Amino acid sequence: MTLSLIPLALIPIVILIAFLYMADRHNREPARLLWKVFLYGFLVSVPVIGIQFFLMRLNIFPGLLSLAFQAFIVAALTEEYMKRLVVVKIAYRNPAFDEKLDGIIYCAFASLGFAAIENLLYVFRYFPSDPSVAFYRAIFSVPGHMLFAITMGYYLALSKFACSPGECRRYYGKSLLYPVLLHGTFNFILSTEVSVLLVFIPFVVFMWIFNMKKLNAFYRESKANHS
Repeated sequence: MTLSLIPLALIPIVILIAFLYMADRHNREPARLLWKVFLYGFLVSVPVIGIQFFLMRLNIFPGLLSLAFQAFIVAALTEEYMKRLVVVKIAYRNPAFDEKLDGIIYCAFASLGFAAIENLLYVFRYFPSDPSVAFYRAIFSVPGHMLFAITMGYYLALSKFACSPGECRRYYGKSLLYPVLLHGTFNFILSTEVSVLLVFIPFVVFMWIFNMKKLNAFYRESKANHS
């Protein structure tokens, strides 16, 4: 039973990797570099768990403030910072990072590496008592990590190819701020008792539209540069 849960948890990761592979078809990144980013995204979950455990001890807030602290600081800030750190340390200055679409691809691979270990942990822990956990995480949580990463990669790429140091710094700051806001809002909505249909689903639809526009802009640029 336990081993059979592994493909169940990883299938959505594989599907999204295939989606990104097709999006990057005009100037594909080196497979070795992509898998290195993915692996470190996977491994960075270890320090993230430690940091989150420490931050939870600082959560002295009541009610909604406590939920907001967990959503935006404990989860979103910690995870998005560490995922971006992986890309900055491994791929940001690599010569293969030679067009804007690459920022999205590298950030998404780091994010899906992190999502892989997170999804394995959730499915192993909760599937025996609630099989639906695999379904709703495949539909919402795993794609959510990719969508946060598209925002991150969009602004990280703008930072790398900026025309001035000031512009570079502004975009670099946005490459963390905006995914943290998206991730934190995603988690905060789920942690409250608001209507899923009235709030959460519209927010997810907004994230898809918001991020697909960014991905398509860089995809068209890549296609024009290599056609």
